[in-house]
Amino acid sequence: MRLTEIFSSKSACTRSAGIQRPYIIAEAGVNHEGSMDIARRLVDEACAGGAHAIKFQTYKAATLASKDSPAYWDTTKEPTKSQFELFTRHDKFWKGEFEALKKHCDSAGIEFMSTPFDVESARFLNDMMDVYKISSSDITNKPFIEFMCGFGKPIILSTGAAHLHEIAEAVEWIEAKGNPLALLHCVLNYPTDDVNAALGMIPALRQHFPQHVIGYSDHTLPRDMKVLEVATLLGARILEKHFTHDKTLPGNDHYHAMDKDDLAHFNASLDRILPMVGPFTISALESEAPARRNARRSLVAARPIAAGAVITRDDLTWKRPAHGVSPREIDAVLGKRARADIAEDTVLQWSHLE
Repeated sequence: MRLTEIFSSKSACTRSAGIQRPYIIAEAGVNHEGSMDIARRLVDEACAGGAHAIKFQTYKAATLASKDSPAYWDTTKEPTKSQFELFTRHDKFWKGEFEALKKHCDSAGIEFMSTPFDVESARFLNDMMDVYKISSSDITNKPFIEFMCGFGKPIILSTGAAHLHEIAEAVEWIEAKGNPLALLHCVLNYPTDDVNAALGMIPALRQHFPQHVIGYSDHTLPRDMKVLEVATLLGARILEKHFTHDKTLPGNDHYHAMDKDDLAHFNASLDRILPMVGPFTISALESEAPARRNARRSLVAARPIAAGAVITRDDLTWKRPAHGVSPREIDAVLGKRARADIAEDTVLQWSHLE
């Protein structure tokens, strides 16, 4: 599945389709720690776990954050107190490295993505990606949003820490440019407690923006991946979650990321869950045919009925199986005459009546 296919199909789950399998983005971010070997490993392991895409982040600390930029993450897990200091440690990959990673992704069979955080990176990433991702942190950054819309490609916008009016405003900017759009519910806590995942915002976004694709960018601890399962059942068509090759590594995004085993577990769970849901239609299942025939009831003679007698209500009861005239037809049966003698406890057939 290619990400552009999500935009060409209906944005929400349809009644006939039911819950659709989500497009999964493994958010490697800068968990490569500046090593191309680790970056390639992340690509390979995301592919092995069943991700459709792997996404990195492209930035320079000097254009992303001022030197007076306090942390907004859990500093017991990532003790760095300054955004500028943290980003300086992880901003070594640039155009050449991402071109090499794009080639590796193509060889591995996984879609390459990277979130640009400045104009220069947005420009050179254009040749490598079919879809642009805009971070929650830029949801109010009108000039940057409009700049990325200028490439004419679909946009994925995360909505972390945003009020509805801020999301609606950003949507208006993008719609004015004509770009296909996906909105990802997101909570900007690193990590996000499960009780703060606020997954109800997924159907709320679907209600407010039915014309666009809706998804979820997750920052909860992976644990058993239940948060992503629930997000899928609530209609998220795109799932994004931080990804690492080693969850025990200190700092950065490793501590709240999934690994290839978590991802494989989630995909295996979807294999079991999605058939349980089935299409959003109502009809008896083929597997229920024996029950329809044997657990439902037929009209039955409550007492002997003589040939020629007019059938009355007292002549009838209803019992299993449903091999004869259905009780729904009782009004059509009453007043008819018996064609021949009908013994007590006979399952009534239309051939018994004239």
